[in-house]
Amino acid sequence: MWNYSEKVMEHYRNPRNVGSIENADAIGEAGSLSCGDMLKLYLKVNKEGIITDAKFQTFGCGSAVASSSILTEMIIGKSVDEARKITNKQIADELGGLPPEKMHCSVMGHEALEAAIANYYKEEIPANNKEEIVCNCFNITKSFLEEEIKNNNLKTIDDVINYTKAGGACGRCKGKIQDILNKMNQKQSDESKLTKTQMIIKINNIIEKYISPELRKDGGDIELIDVNDNQIKVKLSGRCQACNRSQITLTHFVEATLKEHVSNNIELIQV
Repeated sequence: MWNYSEKVMEHYRNPRNVGSIENADAIGEAGSLSCGDMLKLYLKVNKEGIITDAKFQTFGCGSAVASSSILTEMIIGKSVDEARKITNKQIADELGGLPPEKMHCSVMGHEALEAAIANYYKEEIPANNKEEIVCNCFNITKSFLEEEIKNNNLKTIDDVINYTKAGGACGRCKGKIQDILNKMNQKQSDESKLTKTQMIIKINNIIEKYISPELRKDGGDIELIDVNDNQIKVKLSGRCQACNRSQITLTHFVEATLKEHVSNNIELIQV
């Protein structure tokens, strides 16, 4: 029997913001009925980009209900960009923790939030059939697994099952999951051995190869100022400096690119 916090039980028995929003500004879905958990998240956003209302509909266990309920409370009153920074770990922590076997419920909440925000910004989400499927039982892609392994520092197959359900049914994909874990853990080990000078050189190369060329197309640019452990300080210039969407550029493009090529543990700071 799993041990649940009082807050989990409270949100399960008395969930907040259940239902749908007519003419919602954003809708995001995660999970599926075939895997036993499904969540649909609705957002209402005002002209200033503040989430004024959030509601959810879910099919799943008590942890799924509680995670969805607390998530709506966490995002109401926040800007869309602030909400986008919420992680599945923060959702679980806000509930006073979840049993390891139920962490996938907080992941589902985070995934639905990401889908809703992508819907709000009219961003395209790649279809699953265009990506490599690792777990056919739950239709889980390689890119999704890699993201969750990085975000939650997963080390074992049991960790992956608890957070994503992948490998928890027939088990035929466990070999593929282990291969992904081995490669990603080795990459993290190699990154941790870099000196500050090596890290600066690596980041500058990525900026020059992937980031600056895109910013320059719109009359902007970016400069690396300093690297301090996992903190990367950068400065936008040109049109990017005065653009009212500069924070979106930093979060959705610059930070995402650096996390992909350097480390998911970095923190991007604009100076």
